Amino acid sequence: MLLLVTLILYSLRDTMEDQSEVVLVYLLVVLGGSSNGGRVLGFALAIVGFVLIDYLFQFPFGTLSISKPLDGTILAAFFAIAFTTAHLLSRARSEAEHARHRLAEIERLSNEARHAEALREAAQLKDVLLASVSHDLRTPLTAIKALAQESAASGDDNARIIVAQAERLSRMVGDLLDLSQLNAGGFPIAAELNTAEDLVGTAVQQVAGSPGAARVRTRIDYSRPALVGTFDFVQSLRILTNLLDNAMRYAPGDTPIVLSAEREGNWLAFRVEDTGPGVPEEDRERIFQPFYRCAATAGVAGTGLGLAIAARLAEAQRGRLEYARGTKGGSAFTLFLAALDSPLGS
Repeated sequence: MLLLVTLILYSLRDTMEDQSEVVLVYLLVVLGGSSNGGRVLGFALAIVGFVLIDYLFQFPFGTLSISKPLDGTILAAFFAIAFTTAHLLSRARSEAEHARHRLAEIERLSNEARHAEALREAAQLKDVLLASVSHDLRTPLTAIKALAQESAASGDDNARIIVAQAERLSRMVGDLLDLSQLNAGGFPIAAELNTAEDLVGTAVQQVAGSPGAARVRTRIDYSRPALVGTFDFVQSLRILTNLLDNAMRYAPGDTPIVLSAEREGNWLAFRVEDTGPGVPEEDRERIFQPFYRCAATAGVAGTGLGLAIAARLAEAQRGRLEYARGTKGGSAFTLFLAALDSPLGS
């Protein structure tokens, strides 16, 4: 590239009025060489470039002299760029190598570890990485969304699309942060006395504006005493709305979705049941893992985080989330929360 640039510039030398154009072109060569070959190549190109500029492109041509105009400036600029780019590249490569080592360690621990301590360490490394990436994404997303909203207010349809996608990414980032907090045991849970009837009613209201919400049916036996439990109302509502949203997306459009609540031993059982395709047998052990999506969800937008977060929110309240085949096919997800007079609820 240095030879090619020199030949081209030399052929145009007589038409040039200012050598600064030559300097800029050679600076690009030095920049490219430093980026690809490191500090040694960058310095070598800087020295050769300096000599070529001095000998071929500064009057009088065909002579070398440090007294020519711009010699000191050119040499300083060449060396500064070579050093700076090589240093930045070396730092970036080091950080990339460190990141690759971390990811490789996570993968190794996830695939090869055979005992609980190794799995815990792998999960911790993964959570640190997720939390770090999610936190770093928030600031640029906020800026992108703000700028796009300004353009959208002026009638730019493309800006509206950007706003929508930025909001989607923001929700994804929020889910990643919540997941890392839940895995680390640092997610705030406020367990209080609440009734199952209130939770079910609020969940139905929450999804009322979603497509397919008219298909949701509730089933609670109001002839019996109220179902009272000890749980975090807001986070439990988040679990149920996620289950209802999944059912509305995956179940056929003309089939009912049943949300029920009943007492089962020491637990309040909230069940969301549909007649959709269900989860294949081979996927049932993995549906609560982060980012996992089974074949039945193909063609439907999603990240594979909803069920993972829902399951961990249930566990954070000392409850659980289970999957079973529905009574009429499809899926039945059941959220178990502690009843008031149970050992956990009391």
